[in-house]
Amino acid sequence: MADLEGVGLEGETVKVSDGYARNYLLPRKLAVPVTKAALKQLEKNKMERDARHLKELETAQSVALAIEKVSCTITAKVGENDKLFGSVTSADIIAALKQQGIELDKRKIMLAEPIRELGVFQVKIKLHPQVEVMLKVWVVGE
Repeated sequence: MADLEGVGLEGETVKVSDGYARNYLLPRKLAVPVTKAALKQLEKNKMERDARHLKELETAQSVALAIEKVSCTITAKVGENDKLFGSVTSADIIAALKQQGIELDKRKIMLAEPIRELGVFQVKIKLHPQVEVMLKVWVVGE
């Protein structure tokens, strides 16, 4: 019913002591006893979970194709020596992508530190554990 570190992953059949099952796992609904009905339900849940993961992967791949086709231009105020007043963060990149019709969660942008200078930057976006894409971000002065 749930992933438990040191015991097993969701969907696995594992052997545990009777007391651990009776006093901890079963009351917290972290596991169910192995019966024909439970195995049948487990197989059904596995098929649904696999279908959901496949759909999420396909969606992530289509968004990745859309991101590869665009580049993101962000204008910022500039001081001496082309240094920015402030910085360009993942929220700024999300806003620029939203203007182009691509909506993402800012946690998907893997920006190690905010951008603090003008130029062209490659920003990694992790849409799914199996799908990563690089976005070209242009930072230009006003």
